[in-house]
Amino acid sequence: MRINKQSKNKARCTRREFLATTAVAASAVAPNASAERSDRDSSADENGTLERVSEHLFVYHGAVNIGIIRDDDRVMLIDCGDTGVRRVLREMGISKVARVLITHCHRDQVCAVGAVAPHAQVGVPAGERQLLAKPADYWADDKNLYRVYKTFRPDHLTPIEPIRVDETLADGDQRSFGSARLRVLDTPGHTDGSVSYQVNVDGKCVVFCGDTICGDGKLWDIYSLQRGFQRGKRRIGGYHGFMGDQWRLRDSLKHLGEAHADMLVPAHGAIVRQPAAAIARLAQRLKTGYENYVSISALRHYFPELFTEFAGRPGQMPIRPGIRPPTCLRHFGTTWMLVARSGAALVMDVGSPAIVKQLKQLLVKKEIKRIDALWVTHYHFDHTDGIPEFQKEFDCTCIADRRLAPVLTDPARWRLPCLAPAPIRVDRKTEDGESWTWEEFKLTAFFFPGQTMYHDALLVESGKLRMLFVGDSHTMAGIDDYCAYNRNLLGRGVGFQYCLTLIEKLQPTHMFNCHVADAFTFTTDEIHFMRKTLDQRERLFGQLVPWEHANYGLDPSWVRAAPYLQRSPAGKTAEFNVVITNHANHARPSAVRAVPPVAWAGATGKWVEATARAREECRLPVSVIVPPNTRPGRYVVAIDVRHGNRSLPQFSEAIVDVTAD
Repeated sequence: MRINKQSKNKARCTRREFLATTAVAASAVAPNASAERSDRDSSADENGTLERVSEHLFVYHGAVNIGIIRDDDRVMLIDCGDTGVRRVLREMGISKVARVLITHCHRDQVCAVGAVAPHAQVGVPAGERQLLAKPADYWADDKNLYRVYKTFRPDHLTPIEPIRVDETLADGDQRSFGSARLRVLDTPGHTDGSVSYQVNVDGKCVVFCGDTICGDGKLWDIYSLQRGFQRGKRRIGGYHGFMGDQWRLRDSLKHLGEAHADMLVPAHGAIVRQPAAAIARLAQRLKTGYENYVSISALRHYFPELFTEFAGRPGQMPIRPGIRPPTCLRHFGTTWMLVARSGAALVMDVGSPAIVKQLKQLLVKKEIKRIDALWVTHYHFDHTDGIPEFQKEFDCTCIADRRLAPVLTDPARWRLPCLAPAPIRVDRKTEDGESWTWEEFKLTAFFFPGQTMYHDALLVESGKLRMLFVGDSHTMAGIDDYCAYNRNLLGRGVGFQYCLTLIEKLQPTHMFNCHVADAFTFTTDEIHFMRKTLDQRERLFGQLVPWEHANYGLDPSWVRAAPYLQRSPAGKTAEFNVVITNHANHARPSAVRAVPPVAWAGATGKWVEATARAREECRLPVSVIVPPNTRPGRYVVAIDVRHGNRSLPQFSEAIVDVTAD
């Protein structure tokens, strides 16, 4: 996904040629070029304040905290995500920003470097140089947009504009600036390459620790910990790695503690004046929260070797035994197939073209006579990759919940994990609770926001059978909520609480997961145990993050662009909505504005304001003009956000693929 300079030439070329030409254009953008455009102060927090720590050390509190180390009329900055710091530097009589050190690669930490310090020497974590110096490489690669499964690092907060990198810094490196002495501490967890900077000056030891900690024993968010991990000889990938980087983060907290700092300055939140107590509190909260998570996690069923240390602990829900499925069902891959007495079949999910071949063989062998319909449980590619081929081979109705259908029919409009780029035709969009009859079965469709928010379930009734097909949302061990990017929300009436209430109401005789050959059920006591555990999790994770509700820290898409990706010719207006999910229990004033790419040389857009109602989505319309003569390629539009009393620079983004005509 390229970020390109303008060109006076409009060329027609293939997508491969687009990427080749725009790669050159992206690399030609001058580092920190946004400094030349004062109308692009997209990251300014008008309410930013300056706090003096000592004679030569200050902290600017704005959208992010920025460290200021003073040496006469010049300064070194630690992180630079808020152009509002320029005002206080002028008031301090500073004539030069000589150096900038970056703690980690998220763009809210670096998006003001070009405007504030265009000529400064910039030092960055060694492991994140490429993401900061050449972010266009990340955005150009479709594997970071579609089929995201193995890794969630880097993530969508990767910078959009490049910054010049003069040096890389690693654990133990030492630097001096004026009377200050600095040492680099390796503190991964929030990102793979995060570092902290220990500053000794004026008899004080202060550590600038990025997002390793936030305030008194909290984390800025939980979803950034999504990462694959290894326990013993077993390793799993990023998709299954909910809180998977908490072990490295806890090691990083220990490393911070060994600095014996007088105070910690996080990227977000108040200065931590009792570091040892705050570090211990965060470490304990991580441990307690993860124990709660494991106690009802389906991962114990799929990967028991990873969780042997939790086996037998109090509070772990026993794993249910399997039940043999009724004879009217067939299972292969991630497909369940319901076969009527007439030989007609209803297929649920088609995870690969190989499934289509199996279905054709069953027809040839007359084990089934025809295929009448396809039911889709959710959008993940291991459930949908065979559907385009299926729809070519079989002329039957495709059915999905109305909230899932838009993801299937137009995946480019969404940024979600395990999303395949091929559109899927949906012929029938069901409402929650809608029933119909097929052969000898009564079918009822349900909205089922379990493993992902965009998910459904199907109840199939015949005689005494009440078979509930729940996609990937439950197994014998509990709930399948191992990827925060699926948007697994906490709270009564949402997410798995919603699903468990429905299961309790329906009382199915059998439940079916697409990956598991056996059926299963939950007892009333087990349902109550899971609900109680989720209530506790809402409270525990609420204590872990500094937001008004735990869901802000669990939901990376609480601010999202719709559509996420669109195509537009040069000279046209790209329009999209910024969708804000207000996870708070009361209304919140919200505002957004677009920050066009530097290559478009346009001013930051005007703020669009609205009041987001409690626990509801709010849509704010935003548009940007694609300048005439813009070269074909991929461009990223950043989105500034205000929500409640928070200013969130470049907190989200939308993508525009500029076409040649």
